[in-house]
Amino acid sequence: MIIDVHSHTPQFRTAVPTENRRLHHTWRPDRSVDSVYSWNDYLEAQKPADKSIVFGVAWAPGERTGGVNGFNEPGDVAVGVNDVTAAFANAHPDRLIGFMSVHPHDPKALEEIERSRTDLKLRGIKMGANYQVFDPLESRALAIYREAERHGLPILFHIGTSPVRMAPIRYAHPLVVDEIAMRYPGLKIIMAHMGHPWTVDTAVVVRKHPNVYADVSGLLYRPYTFYEGMIKATEWNVLDKLLFASDYPITTPAETLHALRNVNAIVEGTALPRVPSDKIEQIIHRDSLALLGLS
Repeated sequence: MIIDVHSHTPQFRTAVPTENRRLHHTWRPDRSVDSVYSWNDYLEAQKPADKSIVFGVAWAPGERTGGVNGFNEPGDVAVGVNDVTAAFANAHPDRLIGFMSVHPHDPKALEEIERSRTDLKLRGIKMGANYQVFDPLESRALAIYREAERHGLPILFHIGTSPVRMAPIRYAHPLVVDEIAMRYPGLKIIMAHMGHPWTVDTAVVVRKHPNVYADVSGLLYRPYTFYEGMIKATEWNVLDKLLFASDYPITTPAETLHALRNVNAIVEGTALPRVPSDKIEQIIHRDSLALLGLS
C-alpha cells in the first residue's frame, strides 16, 4: 500500500472557473504550479496512492482569503476550511483521511478541534507556524499540542523554508520540533519536507524522538538537496522514519515515486554514497497510518 501523508484540499467540488485559476512561479524552480483545482483534478493526480491525508490551512481570525502565496490570496479556503476538507474526505473514505487545521489566535481553537474531531471525523491536525504567523512555542500553540496529544491526533507541521515574504522562517526550523516533542512526548509529529534545507537538523530531531517522523514531500525538484537529505537520513539511520508524501498540488505522487527511485542518479559514475534501494522501497510502501495511530 502507498500512503501519501501530505496533500492539500481542493477548493472546488466541480470544474474550476477560469477566473479562479492561479499559477504560482516561486513554489518550485522548474515549473509553475496551478494552485486551484477540483475534486476530480485531485483524485486523478492521487491515483498512484492508495490512501492520502488531505488538509487545508486555518488562517488568522478575520483573514478570510489567506493563502501560502501571501495574505489576501484569492482562491484559497479560509472560512470553513475544516468543513470543506471533511466534505471531501468523507465523500471518499476509501481513499482519503482528512486532517483539520486551527489557528492558535482563534479564541475558539480548542472548540474547533473538538468539533472537527467528533462531528467532522477529521483525524489529525495541520499547522504551519510560518504561514499562519504565530510563535510555535507560545502558550496558545502549546494548548493545541496538549489537546492533540490527549486525543491521539497527529500533527503535521510545515517545517523548512518558504518564499513567502510574510512567513517568518525561524518559526519553521526543525529545532522548534525538538522543543515541542520534549514537552509532549506522546504527540505524533510529522515534519514536512524533511525540513529543507535543514535536512540534517531534521534527521537528528527525528532520531531523538520516538514519535517524530519526517515526510519526503516537496524535495524532488532540487535534486542535489533531495539526494543530500536522503544521505543525511541514511547516515543518521533514520530512513525507517521517513514517510512517503507528495505535497500535491506542488508535486504529485507519480513525480515523487519516480524521484525516490532515481535519487541516486545524480551521483552515477562517482564514488559518492548511495541511498539503499531496499530502504527507498520501504519508504514508498511504509504503513504510515499504523505509525501515526490512524489504522
